[in-house]
Amino acid sequence: MNNYSQIIMQKAKNIKLLICDVDGVLSNGKVYYSNQGEELKSFNIKDGLGIKQLLKQGIELAIITGRQSEIVKKRASELGIQHIYQGKSDKQQAYNQLLEQLQIVPSQVAYVGDDLPDLPLMKQSGLSISVKDGYYLLLEQADWVTQAIGGNGAVREITDLILFAQDKLAAIHQSYKH
Repeated sequence: MNNYSQIIMQKAKNIKLLICDVDGVLSNGKVYYSNQGEELKSFNIKDGLGIKQLLKQGIELAIITGRQSEIVKKRASELGIQHIYQGKSDKQQAYNQLLEQLQIVPSQVAYVGDDLPDLPLMKQSGLSISVKDGYYLLLEQADWVTQAIGGNGAVREITDLILFAQDKLAAIHQSYKH
């Protein structure tokens, strides 16, 4: 866990809110449709545990996504994510509203995305993150890039980074050892 740069560690230490896009970050970016027209997505269980651990440590998590989906609402509810903004083609308004509601500043936000609609919010956040398979401009602009691709444990890497930087991860690991 000590392969993070000092700059990344310092930025992660200040995080009070992690904002995630959905398609390509929390899911693999693929949308499946059944013959009945039902939309299907897959989510990574390891990401889910990381999200629960982050929330348990008092760090907020939010979803801002351009698409609208009952599946996302259900998954967020399962994980205890209270801040969900769906159908936001312009993510800026949701971002501003969220920061005002939580009374935090952009330097306290980690934003993770995978494609162009995420870039403006990444650039104004304290810690900008792209998943490994993000669009090349995001990879170039991000403070940090995950080792995993979206939907395959990338969010868990991010939650671990934040918890590690804030000296909370070791205690979490220890709680599972007995």
